Parts: sequence; C-alpha cells; structure tokens
Amino acid sequence: MNRPLWLLSGAVTVLLAAFATGYGYHRDELYFIVAGHHLAWAYADQGVLTPLIARATSELAPGSLLVLRLPSALAAGATVLLTGLLARELGGSRRAQVVAAACAAVSGIVLVTGHWLSTSTFDLLVWTATTFLVVRAVRTGDDRLWLAAGVVLGVGLMNQPLPAFLVVGLLAGVAITGPRRLLRNPYVWAGGIVALALWSPWIAWQASHGWPQIDVSRAISGGGSTSSQPWWAVVPFQVLLVSPPLAPVWIAGLVSLFRAPALRDLRFLAWAWVVLALVFMATGGKPYYLSGLLPVLIAAGAIQADAWLSRGRAQVRRRVLVVAIVAAGLVGSVIALPILPTGDLGPVLAVNPDVGETIGWRDLVRTVAVVDRTLPVPRHAVILTSNYGEAGAIDRFGPALGLPPAYSGHNAFWDWGPPPGSAAPVIAVGMDPAVAAARLRGCRVVARIGNRAGVDNDERGEPVQVCAGPRRPWAAEWGALRSLG
Repeated sequence: MNRPLWLLSGAVTVLLAAFATGYGYHRDELYFIVAGHHLAWAYADQGVLTPLIARATSELAPGSLLVLRLPSALAAGATVLLTGLLARELGGSRRAQVVAAACAAVSGIVLVTGHWLSTSTFDLLVWTATTFLVVRAVRTGDDRLWLAAGVVLGVGLMNQPLPAFLVVGLLAGVAITGPRRLLRNPYVWAGGIVALALWSPWIAWQASHGWPQIDVSRAISGGGSTSSQPWWAVVPFQVLLVSPPLAPVWIAGLVSLFRAPALRDLRFLAWAWVVLALVFMATGGKPYYLSGLLPVLIAAGAIQADAWLSRGRAQVRRRVLVVAIVAAGLVGSVIALPILPTGDLGPVLAVNPDVGETIGWRDLVRTVAVVDRTLPVPRHAVILTSNYGEAGAIDRFGPALGLPPAYSGHNAFWDWGPPPGSAAPVIAVGMDPAVAAARLRGCRVVARIGNRAGVDNDERGEPVQVCAGPRRPWAAEWGALRSLG
C-alpha cells in the first residue's frame, strides 16, 4: 500500500470539509435540495443521484452546509486516490504515484467541484473510476472488471448523461488504434448492457417527458450557463482546470500515451481525449466536460515527471516540481475555496464566476420578504422566479420570513406545476419586465436585488416586481413560462 496516496486523499477531503461552510449555498445546491423533495428517476436537466444525496444529507442535518458538502469532499478525495492508482496501473513507481496524486490534489477541477455539492463532482469521480477499471482490465486481462465498469457507468449516468460521451470516446479510440480485440470481447459488451440497464429509468423518464435534456443541452451550447465558454476554449481551458504550473505534466502524459511503447495497448485513451475534444468543440460543450480524462493524463504524465526527476540535476528538478505543485495548490485554493473576504473577489470571479453564485441568497430572500410585507394580503402572494436558484433560495430561507414556496418555469421547477387557478397578487423575482408584462398584469418594479458584500453576480441588480396576477389562469400561462438551460 502506498500510504502517501491515502494521506493526500484524506488531506484533500479534510481541507474541503474545513472550508465547506464559507460564503453560502451555490444556486445549484439550493436547486438540488428542492429536487430532493420531488424525487423522480430523472429531471429535465439531470438524473436523480445528486438530488438524492441532497435529500439524504438534508434529512441527516437540515440546514448544514458541512453535511451537504461532505459527499463532494469525499468524492474529491477518492478522485485523488484513483489518480495515484492509475499511475500504478500505467507502470509508475511509488514516487510517480505520489506525484500523480499530488497534482490531482491541487488541481482546480478537483478543488472547485469538491467544494460544493455538484453533479460535476460525481461525474469527475465516475470518469476517473471507469478509466481506472478499463486500464486495469486491459493490463490484467481480468474480464470481470468490465462488468464493474458497467456498474460505475450506470450509476454515473443516473447522475447526468455525460459518462455516455466517455463510452463514445473510448470506443472511438479503440476503433482508431486498437486493441480491437476489445470490440470482440463479450464482457465489454456485457458491461455496456449493465450500464444501459441501470440507466434505463432515466431514459424512460426523458422519453415520456419529450427529452427535455436535449433542449437543456442546446441552451448550454448557446451560452446559456454561467460556466459556458466559446467553443475554441475547450482545449486551452484544460490548462486552467489543472493549473498552469502543472500543464507540462498532463501534456507530457498525453504525449506519452501516444508514443510510449509500454503504453501501446492504452493508446486509445489518448485518442479518446482527442475525439471528445473535437466533439465538445463541435457541440458547444463546456470545457469541464473534458476534464474527466485529465486524471489519466496526469497519471501518465507523473511517470514522465518521475523519469525527469532522475535525470540531470535531480535536486534542482525536485525543487522545481515541488514549487510548481505548491504554487498550483495556493492558486487553486484561492480560486476554489472561500479564503478571501467577499470584498476582494474580483480576480477570483474573473476565473471562477461560480463563486459569485454562492453569495447573496439570504439578501435576495430578505428583499422579497420586505416586498411581500407591503402587499395587502401578503400570505396569499404567488412568488414567481426567473430561475431555479432564486426559487431554491426562497424555499430554503423564505419560511423563516413568512414566505410561501416559490414557483418557477426553469428546468425541473416547471414540472412541479403552476400556482393554483388565478392566484394573485404575484411577486416576480428576477424576470425581465417585458417578459413579465407578456404573462402578468399590472406589473411594476418595486425593488432591485443586491447583496451586502457588493459582489457583482448574476442576481445583482435584477428587478423584483409586484403584479396584479396572471393574464390567464396559471395553467394556461404555464407553458409559455417554461425555460430550459
């Protein structure tokens, strides 16, 4: 057993747990908590796994950010451990394994996704675990591992459909460069059947609801997400997802997978990365979609770094690598974790705008509560929001201020139904006045959303409107209020 791997894995989990309660909920976490109380096999934009985890943690410790985020911290630690183990499977020494785990531990993608409850956290773990099982199956010839990979993929697909792209990439890589015997291995296809069987409830739900995931994907490819980037940024962004000082490590890993004779049977992994990079650029995917293959590139690159450390002035080279890892860890921690005061987040938001989405939700709900108290019959007001973050925040913090549950046409909130009849008046949160006027009567802007930290996030400056009611009964207006993305 390589004890440093476990120590690094545990250190990452402890670090993330220690900073778990900083700033506040991310908009997605507020959404997952509500989704967890509307459990279904799938939702418009995801599977059931993350909402189920949110439900479980909320039942164990209602309102605890630490408990809510602990599964993500554990998943991040597991990703670090598996990266080190991947280096071992690729033939790396104990030192190479430690280098691989250390690089993963300080990488931006592990720290960012491990900080809050996110589908991306578990997606990264699923891709890494699947890759590990595939590499081990090829190396050892143990066909039972293909069935295990199918189980991991199936569970991951119930989180979100991105692991299906990993399958496509791996199959394309094998078809391009081999070993093509894998395409004739019945255990490989049996693993695929296992994954498909586990995924089938998601498929059935999507089919019965008109495949809303496709519309969500189209909206994302059109830039309708905080983390959306131009198509050309998919590959360059991988440098940021690990850390610029460590870019030579994973790039060397990609090159070695293409060229190293000892890794000939695993060359399909390099081709999988190329194929998926092209796919995500062509389809407008987010840069982090490709990050699931970074652990195996880091693992392969750590072997090259280990060999580099043994050449020339070894002591100087060790210091260079240590400085690069430490620098990456410091930068990654500042970007990912709530370390800086909220008033100093400008540079961080430029790199990681999601940090801004963890600030100001209580302020938003207080603003809505103040507006609600000005109404003649505030307890009968309908709160209608433009997105699931606003709705989730009102459902989380609103009851303590006397607010009713929120409604929204965004993603799964739309499926949970319109308000009853022609219920009125309406407090419209974050809606464009022109959009509100098309569906609601007598709207006037009465407040603007702000936050005491002064952080310029997606909600700051958005209007809060009071409207007399819907132009038609809610059931008739509800279809036009739906938004996916």
